[in-house]
Amino acid sequence: MYKTKSFEVRIIEDVFRDVDTLAHSYPDARKVFLADGDALSLETEYLIRLLKYLKQSFSKLGRVSLYASAQNILNKSSQELEMLKENGLSLIYYGVETGSETVLKKITKGVNQSEIIESLNKASDAGIKISATVILGIGGTKYTDEHISESAKVINATRVNYLSTLQLGLEDDSKEKFYKHFSDFEMLDDTELLQEQKKFLQLLNPTNKIIFRSNHASNALHLAGNLPREKGRLIEELDNALSIGKMAFVPMIFRGF
Repeated sequence: MYKTKSFEVRIIEDVFRDVDTLAHSYPDARKVFLADGDALSLETEYLIRLLKYLKQSFSKLGRVSLYASAQNILNKSSQELEMLKENGLSLIYYGVETGSETVLKKITKGVNQSEIIESLNKASDAGIKISATVILGIGGTKYTDEHISESAKVINATRVNYLSTLQLGLEDDSKEKFYKHFSDFEMLDDTELLQEQKKFLQLLNPTNKIIFRSNHASNALHLAGNLPREKGRLIEELDNALSIGKMAFVPMIFRGF
């Protein structure tokens, strides 16, 4: 997550001291996020000690969340995940990115579609809520249809609670590595990205309620609604924006790239 830092496990007593400082400054905090990008790779015993310390430090604590990958989740036993849930881990942020096997390989994700589905369902079975993210445009022009259909397949096969889409943006320091593995990549324009968004929503048929958001700074159009109930309205908003064209899109100056 942080490109200038190497991953290392901190001595837990040092983390406790940070918690003490934060609890003094924010005694009424209700939410805690465990940074940085690989927290679930920590030993379960370590995480449980930390979760217990957070609970005793913040009297109003209602949610503890962290980022997790398929590998992190699959490396934990079902019992370990259940123990983490029982001790206060309530939400996992999970970057699905794409469900396409082709694109997963090209972006060197390190997992396949079945592992993504298995890991998401494993966390859900333990009672942990999931906030998943799909990246519009990550398949480029060549794999757009496969990217969208296979990403929808992943969501339909799982029970995520929150779903977000954001538009692909490549920073200068990451472009070379990206194109090295994805040499035939061609970026989609805003209209094509919103067409992807529309197709994605059309293909979604979740069995559970999903709170959907497409309000990341990168997005050309901000959307919000509950699926499947408001699927029709969301698609209608996309159709309206597509019919208007660029005047309906968020200006690039406000989108971070």
